[in-house]
Amino acid sequence: MEMVEALLDVRKKKIVALCNGRLESGVSPYKVIEELTDGLREIGRGYREIYFDAELMVAGWNAKKALEILKPLLQTGHNGSRQEAKNGKIVIGTVKGDVHDIGKDIVCIMLSSEGFEIIDLGTDVSKEQFAEAVQRTGANILGMSALLTTTREYMREVIEYLREKDIRVKIMVGGGAVTQEFADEIGADAYGMDAIDAIKKAKMLVHAS
Repeated sequence: MEMVEALLDVRKKKIVALCNGRLESGVSPYKVIEELTDGLREIGRGYREIYFDAELMVAGWNAKKALEILKPLLQTGHNGSRQEAKNGKIVIGTVKGDVHDIGKDIVCIMLSSEGFEIIDLGTDVSKEQFAEAVQRTGANILGMSALLTTTREYMREVIEYLREKDIRVKIMVGGGAVTQEFADEIGADAYGMDAIDAIKKAKMLVHAS
């Protein structure tokens, strides 16, 4: 897969050439984002069997480089004007103990391009930080991401904490460690399988609220 090869390029040149080449040939930046997501998912599937920490670090750097190229194209309209937030507010972050942000960043960019106002709390976010941000911003949705199975359990802790504090907000979860079954188990309102699915689920949650 060409995207996987570019993501694993230690010289960090192939990803720029691939993204620019795809865009110059008329491919939508949204399609390139899909290819980037598929490539990252493929590397994630092979983690600890085919790929290891060094490859993940290289892939992460290359993915961020790709996002630098694609982000401006996704966040502006055809006339170059920035799209206004119109679909609601989403507080989003990677849960406590997890510092992976590539998948979250892709979701943030895609949601922003679809008219959502994004409050990105970054990585290693505690339940108290999530709760404070939701209350402060009046967000419609709280989005949580986890790449590691060891950290996804913290999502359950966040949801329980919000219930204890009687903070009402729709909750969407996602990331490499998360499944629909796990989302159902912890009482999340929606599971975003990838960035495209996250957009669909976020719109559904906003319209249902």
